[in-house]
Formats: sequence, C-alpha cells, structure tokens
Amino acid sequence: MKRDGSLEVVMNDGGVSISAIHPTALWPGLVSGSEVPSFNPNEAVWRFLDPTNPAGLMSQLTALIEATGRGDGRIPEGVIVDDSGGAVIVRDGAFIEAGAMLIGPCFIGRGATVRHGAYIRPFTWLCAGSVAGHATEVKHSVLLPNAKAPHFNYVGDSILGGGVNLGAGCKLSNLRHDGRNVLVRGLAGGVQDSGIRKFGAIIGDGCQIGCNAVTNPGVILCRDASVHPNTTVSGVHPAGSVIE
Repeated sequence: MKRDGSLEVVMNDGGVSISAIHPTALWPGLVSGSEVPSFNPNEAVWRFLDPTNPAGLMSQLTALIEATGRGDGRIPEGVIVDDSGGAVIVRDGAFIEAGAMLIGPCFIGRGATVRHGAYIRPFTWLCAGSVAGHATEVKHSVLLPNAKAPHFNYVGDSILGGGVNLGAGCKLSNLRHDGRNVLVRGLAGGVQDSGIRKFGAIIGDGCQIGCNAVTNPGVILCRDASVHPNTTVSGVHPAGSVIE
C-alpha cells in the first residue's frame, strides 16, 4: 500500500476485483447516520483499522463519544466498567447482562446486547442491534447494525457487516506470528501489504461463519459468503462463496 492509502501491487496472481471490496459493495445495507462509521471510498477498506489513520476507527469513535457525552442507557449492577482510559457509552435500549466487562473507550449502540461474560475492550463500537455474546471478546472492532458474535468468539481489529453471524467458537485472528504487516491475498492484481500489524477480518453483509472456524489475519469475505464449521480461512473471497 502506498503512503496515501491507495493500493500498490506486490505481485500478480489474479483474484477478486478491487471493486468487490469497496464499502458500498461489502455493506450495501449500511445507512449513514451519526452512530455508524463512515468509510472513505477512495482508499483501501482496511485503512479504517489503521490506528494512525486520522479518519479511522479510533478517531471516529473518539469523536462520537465526545459528541455523545454521557450515555442514556442503563448499566446494571454486576457489570464491571473501567473508564480509566476513556468513556464507556451505553445508549438507551441497549441490554447489558451482569458479568460483562466494559473497558473504555467503547460505544454500545441502541438495541445492542452484551451478554454475561463478554469482554469489551477499548475501541469497540457495537452498532444498533448488534450482539457480543457470552464469553466473546471484542477489541478495536466494529459490529455494524445487527451483526452478531454471540458465543465464545474472538473479534480483533475487524469489521462485521449487517446480518453477519459468527458460529460458536469462531475466532477472527488479527496478528501474524512474526509480527510483520498483514498481507491481503486473493485480490486481482496481486498480494497487497495492508500497512498494519493488526488486521483481523472484514466481513460483508449477510455472511455466515460456522462453529469453531478460524479466519487468518487479513481475511475479507464479500457479501453472503458462507464458511463451514471447523474451517480455517485465508485471503479474499467473492460474494456468495462457500468455503469448506
């Protein structure tokens, strides 16, 4: 990737077109509003996850929290809240179960659910109707409206589209063993260096991932892809793919 965030070819091997991973192709159901993120249509979609990006997840979530002020939702007794590093905002209509842990800065949108034993780490953005379930850990990630990580999931440095469901035990891994930048494989034109060390998965609307599946760092699933249980996934996959 070039310094301006545009794509730079590393090698040529064919694959999924760049247009297929444009934000409007991945999340056509996303309706612009004050409590959902915006994605720059002129740069690689994973740039949203770059901590140094002035228009990325960290910056947008910080601005949203500052604009919101205090949350108007209820945090029940038995929920552990750590706001020493940033505010924990819970919107009206969100449902938080006792036993969850929320570490700020984080944002829990209207109608979102955080179940018992969930571990919500800094820079988590749960949009309206999304679910972080029992024993699920989320950090520096966005669950777009109605995305669900409901049972024993790990979601790190990732974006889940509307209607996405992670099966029980599904993990979205986000860091290479050697600590080098995550590469995006399977795009037309060749392998792309994402320019970031921590990059989990970018998942389009309607994708379904089976129980105990694992996505390697840098996976992109276009709309309505399906991953069978116990599958390890790498690279970019087109809309409607069945991966087993």
